[in-house]
Amino acid sequence: MSVPMSRRGVIAAGVGAAAGVVLPGTAAHATGDPRAVRFTLDAETLDGGEQITSVTLETAGLGPFDATGLTPATFTVHATAVSPLPGVTVTGYDLDREVTGVHLDREGNIVLELRHGEGTTGSATLGYVLAGGRNVRFDLTYTITQKTPLPRRRGKPLTITRFTQGRLSNPEVDAFSYHSSSSGLKYRLFEPGRGRRPLIVWLHGGGEGALPSANYYDNETTLRANRGALGFATREAQKIFGGAYVVAPQSTSFWIEDGPRFAPLIREVMQEVVRRHDVDRDRIYVAGCSNGGYMSLKMTTTYPEEFAASVPICGVVAGSPPLITDSELRAITTPTWLVTSLDDTTVNPQANTVHASELIPRAKVTLYDRVVWNGYPFPGHWSWIYVARNDPSTNGTHIWQWMARQRA
Repeated sequence: MSVPMSRRGVIAAGVGAAAGVVLPGTAAHATGDPRAVRFTLDAETLDGGEQITSVTLETAGLGPFDATGLTPATFTVHATAVSPLPGVTVTGYDLDREVTGVHLDREGNIVLELRHGEGTTGSATLGYVLAGGRNVRFDLTYTITQKTPLPRRRGKPLTITRFTQGRLSNPEVDAFSYHSSSSGLKYRLFEPGRGRRPLIVWLHGGGEGALPSANYYDNETTLRANRGALGFATREAQKIFGGAYVVAPQSTSFWIEDGPRFAPLIREVMQEVVRRHDVDRDRIYVAGCSNGGYMSLKMTTTYPEEFAASVPICGVVAGSPPLITDSELRAITTPTWLVTSLDDTTVNPQANTVHASELIPRAKVTLYDRVVWNGYPFPGHWSWIYVARNDPSTNGTHIWQWMARQRA
């Protein structure tokens, strides 16, 4: 049920959650013209989703340039997006990106810094298909126009004749490798250094699953739409866990559709990771948001001996019949820390998180009044932002440290 902030239109463009597909590019100098330059789209996954934050022009070898003569007015950047789904249109994504700064990187490439941040229109790499309830990756086209010659320290000023779009670069996302289980469930995997390490299983929300009606199964939105999985791969988290594998399976639809069927498929992914890597089997943790919060609880009711700890975030248990019964909740033996925001209008916090916390033996629970990070207000359903930032705490112990101490 996690969705980007924009919900208007068939695919709402540009604000919030993210995942990007760019058009294939050719080598910068494949044409033989030294003034033909390829560029990279540089992205970051913010709390509200992935955004294009800058463009790197592969100008190394064409300089050296006089950095003092480069200004935001030297180039213009235009962005358009189309849907990867046939018959689905994108609204509001045909605009100029504001260039806020220009600098040279260590290799001598020119980097165009773009205005970005939570709520910035036209910077996102994902759109939300309202009818299907899913995030999909935009097919992005960026057009670079040079307005003034580039000053060089030696030789005449340079005018680039052609710009060719290359790849999308997001170092945090790129650190996760692609995989598919023997049953066909796709997943992304972050690998730490050598030695026996714990395993963290991240289960996404409904908005990051596949869209079967459009044959859409991207294996990327789990990392680009929010920082749920990425948070556990940060240096801070890796230090706390002593290095940890992070696996993010992607549902072929959405977990709540059929939790009993998905549970063994997720376990199969875990077993593949354990078989291929040096995983500490006493330190396997499961966490997830919304649909994934439900699925985190479902995994601990289905495999009570498998997990050292569980962190269900704004998860769903209520329903008719209940998705997880009261007797199942009372029988959970896995140490559990639940998180939600009391202003969540997507998943009722009282009927789900609060109710579950009252039944699960020795459960911990963190209830926020609203979701605000760095002064920016998010929808109340987005309480996973707090877990991705290691914010929940009790008696001076934060949630990542608590997880890391648990053993099966």
